Amino acid sequence: MKISESWLREWINPGLTTQALADQMTMAGLEVGALEPVIANFSGVVVGEILSVEPHPNADKLRICRVAGQGAEPVQVVCGAPNARAGIKIPFAVVGAVLPGEFNIQQARLRGVESAGMLCSQAELQLGDDADGLWELAADAPVGSPLEHYLQLHDTCISVDLTPNRGDCLSVKGLARDIGALNQLDMTPPEITPVTATIADQITVALNAPDACPRYSGRLIRGIELAKPTPPWMRERLRRAGIGCRDIAVDTTNYVLLELGQPLHAFDLARLSGGITVRHGRPHEALTLLNDQTVTLNTETLVIADDEKALAIAGIMGGAHTAVNESTRDILLESAFFVPTAITGRARHYGLHTDSSHRFERGVDYRLQEQALERATQLILEVAGGAAGPVTVATTEHPLLAERKVNLRRDGIVSGLGCAIPDEEVLTILTRLGLQLTEQTEAGWTFTVPSHRFDIAIEADLLEELARIYGYNRLPTTPLSAAINLPPHRETALSAETIKAHLVARDYQEVVCYSFVDAKIQQLLDPEAKPIALKNPISADMAVMRTSLWQSLLPTLQYNIKRQRGRIRLFEVGLRFTPAADDQRDACSDMDFSGMNVSGIDVPGILPGIKQETVIAGLIYGPVQAETWHGAMESVDFYDSKGDVESLLALVGGQPFTFRVSRHPALHPGQTAAILKNGVTVGYLGALHPQVQQTLALEQTAFLFEITQAALAETQLPRFTPLSRFPAVRRDLALVVDRELPVAELLATINTIAGDLLTNLMVFDIYTGEGIDFHRKSVALGLTFQHLSRTLTDDEITAVVDTVIAALQQTFAAELR
Repeated sequence: MKISESWLREWINPGLTTQALADQMTMAGLEVGALEPVIANFSGVVVGEILSVEPHPNADKLRICRVAGQGAEPVQVVCGAPNARAGIKIPFAVVGAVLPGEFNIQQARLRGVESAGMLCSQAELQLGDDADGLWELAADAPVGSPLEHYLQLHDTCISVDLTPNRGDCLSVKGLARDIGALNQLDMTPPEITPVTATIADQITVALNAPDACPRYSGRLIRGIELAKPTPPWMRERLRRAGIGCRDIAVDTTNYVLLELGQPLHAFDLARLSGGITVRHGRPHEALTLLNDQTVTLNTETLVIADDEKALAIAGIMGGAHTAVNESTRDILLESAFFVPTAITGRARHYGLHTDSSHRFERGVDYRLQEQALERATQLILEVAGGAAGPVTVATTEHPLLAERKVNLRRDGIVSGLGCAIPDEEVLTILTRLGLQLTEQTEAGWTFTVPSHRFDIAIEADLLEELARIYGYNRLPTTPLSAAINLPPHRETALSAETIKAHLVARDYQEVVCYSFVDAKIQQLLDPEAKPIALKNPISADMAVMRTSLWQSLLPTLQYNIKRQRGRIRLFEVGLRFTPAADDQRDACSDMDFSGMNVSGIDVPGILPGIKQETVIAGLIYGPVQAETWHGAMESVDFYDSKGDVESLLALVGGQPFTFRVSRHPALHPGQTAAILKNGVTVGYLGALHPQVQQTLALEQTAFLFEITQAALAETQLPRFTPLSRFPAVRRDLALVVDRELPVAELLATINTIAGDLLTNLMVFDIYTGEGIDFHRKSVALGLTFQHLSRTLTDDEITAVVDTVIAALQQTFAAELR
């Protein structure tokens, strides 16, 4: 909210400089975002009066004006404004004046006629948007007075950034109330006296949605003249608040909104049919708004209607059909209280955000309606004339309108704020904020919460108010002291930081993605999973919870490729979300997680019916190495990714991880492996499925892996193994086996049969092709034997090798090549 300092100081005027006042407000929780001087960079502009106007002899569009305002004698000024005429008062830039943009006013000769000065529009002085003609000032403007003095331009616009709970400060009155409490000063509000009704006309009001609108006030005003201009002082205050001017009816409602915090609306009475009904919208009911936007209402939208149609979206924006204009003579002035929950989100639903909705969503004082109505009536009648009828008030019972009381304990002040505050100061602070003392005991006080404070409900709220006004800088600073029991640090625990550091060392880059993903990519990668949908998604491409981190990594890959990154290695450690059980899947749909931070935090049970797992996922794409001058760029393959995974598994020591041929809907059917620990699948590894690759428009194949962090949570402590001083012997075997036989099964059998003498076993070649049956393959193995305390003989080694060959022949029908 933006407000002028001079207006605020009319209500409350502490002996503080502008900057000191802004600092005080900020420290009290009313953050001042900016201080902007009102006056533009100009000088030498006075209030002038056009005494006479004559046509220019050499230009049809120019006129010769005699203008008073500089010295004792009128001066001659050539002007081209269409509204230049005798008798009006205007801004007059005299010779020697400097206008915004360093524009110097000099004696000039225009089409052969001398001109001593310049008559100005609002836009030329940067004091408004009107550039169509001269800025016509009020008839009582003192001729010759400097314009900045007349308009009180030596002022500052204060921009206040309020938290959502402080809707009570979205007005001059609300800010003045807090500043008064901070400085122990009384407010000096303008005198608002009830306007005596001079006509008997009234409007009937029916509250058909009392849960959403428990109070509605209205008043008929007849015979007004909206052609009369809004007073300059009101126009200027609205301009400094960033609000444009239109006519006295609309400008007055905006003025009262800024002054008191109560939104109002004026309807053209001639366009109403019958009385007013506050109801919910009807299905497919249409309404054209003041901004010419036509919206289709629904049954959740609260509307103001007459006997035939909807007139306005309650608390948000009026309709174009009943908008006031210069021809309007009779108006209905509305002032209502709408329950915040009935307005919250409705403006955004229709793509709107208005000053009214901003206030009603946060809560408007429910005892302010009649006062605001009287203030607006008073201002309209002063300018536009007319006759006002009696105020019609319709009200019903509602829990929000009930009296609320809160207890405050003296001990609560000490424990909550760390110090005792004198009783007199406690009472002064809280009563100046509008709370009423209803009971005082030895233990503390009971206060009645004012109608403008919806955010005060418990003792902690009162402590917050005390801390704000008493001064955070006055509260003692007390070091925290507590018994700290350090949890045991297990050397076998493998932290996520260690895993991340390992992957970074292997040339991966960490990414941190949202846990919300596009439903389309989830369906593409995990078609069998029922998506966990968000009720309030941030956007359409963040509508469901991810069931795999691949659903985040692949869009990140696309993003980088579009930015000409050719070699990409990414990983993420984060949460994936899957229904906890089949019977709970339905309970997981359409849940509202929009207010929860669920990215990268493993908190079991925070989302009911959903299984959360922290996993490590990675992706490689493009060449194996960065481009160099000495070799061809070879693309990554399945075994590059498998090597990275094996290095990751090696962090946990000699635990039994194995790989097994498997299938996954997101991976290539022939290049997919399940990662098993003790026979239980803990992850997957493989090439991206060709159809997925085509859908994502990837030119090369991406290789992915994902493994649960729990599988890597525990490692083994290193143990020393003595080194043998005796020579090792290597024997190589080339075995022909079935083409589909996993080599891992061969290695497992050899390790079991060979015993302790076998110190190393490796595969150094796999061959298929000429000389080998199409259904078979040749696997070349290197077996290294060594003893710790002696040299092995050939007979010992041969016996072990023969035993191994026999076992392989019997188990796998292997043949020596």
